[in-house]
Amino acid sequence: MLKSDHILDAQALLGTPGATPSAPSRRTAIKLGLGAGYAAATMPIMAQTAIKTPADGLTAGEVAIDVGGFKMPAYRAQPAGKTGLPVVLVLSEIFGVHEYIADTARRFAHAGYLAIAPELFVRQGDAQSYGEMSKLMSEVIAKVPDDQVLADLDGAVTWAAAHGGNTDKLAVTGFCWGGRQTWLYAAHNPKVKAGVAWYGRLVGDSTALTLKHPVDVAVKLKAPVLGLYGGADTGIPLDTVEKMKSALAEAAVKGNAAARASKFVVYPDAPHAFHADYRPSFRKEAAEDGWKRALAWFKRHGVA
Repeated sequence: MLKSDHILDAQALLGTPGATPSAPSRRTAIKLGLGAGYAAATMPIMAQTAIKTPADGLTAGEVAIDVGGFKMPAYRAQPAGKTGLPVVLVLSEIFGVHEYIADTARRFAHAGYLAIAPELFVRQGDAQSYGEMSKLMSEVIAKVPDDQVLADLDGAVTWAAAHGGNTDKLAVTGFCWGGRQTWLYAAHNPKVKAGVAWYGRLVGDSTALTLKHPVDVAVKLKAPVLGLYGGADTGIPLDTVEKMKSALAEAAVKGNAAARASKFVVYPDAPHAFHADYRPSFRKEAAEDGWKRALAWFKRHGVA
């Protein structure tokens, strides 16, 4: 049986299969606000490698997005004073929108995007405040329905259209948990032009909250997805990548152009979470190559 996304994230913290993260100090566990500081469960971070992207020239910070009367918090970053911007949704790991995700949004903003990172776990709890991985998994992540996530992302797109974004140029990207959701959203919203999924789980059991997985929705893709995966990822075996490739090929035969255009890049020596620059799993060469490929993928498919 495959490990779930939250187990993958937990093990990637220390770079050791089966490891659990050490408890954070009182100081590091304090919640500083969306996009500020690192989630408690991710401590200790690898401060020497963590990338720090400035907000110079950007409008960046927390916003509230109305989704059916619920005010969903999100981190927004975009070039200051600009409108008609291409939009990218940035979907987090299980730890929510902490500093790493906010920094990634700022990187996209410096590339000319309106980047929105919604806090997709907020109805179930504050993922950033949990220091115990088992509680985070059982009390928050396991209770988040896919349908809720899709609706929240739709709400973020609506918000973007009213705040300087051109949602005819819409992309989605995500990491681990967010990587899986990237595939699902590319099969859900016809406005999406391209997706980039970083090591998101591709197969799994159907449950009341997670009815479908990427392999099940390949035939419904509305936009091509670039999958960036690690060959040394012990939680996402390469045979599941092959299963997804087969599902895409079958969808292509049935006439799905997005499935036909989708592709994978596998970095042979990269582990899970190789883009996460604040973790021991970070692999600079793979992360930088993946980032360049992501920007090029969006441009190729009419986002940028």
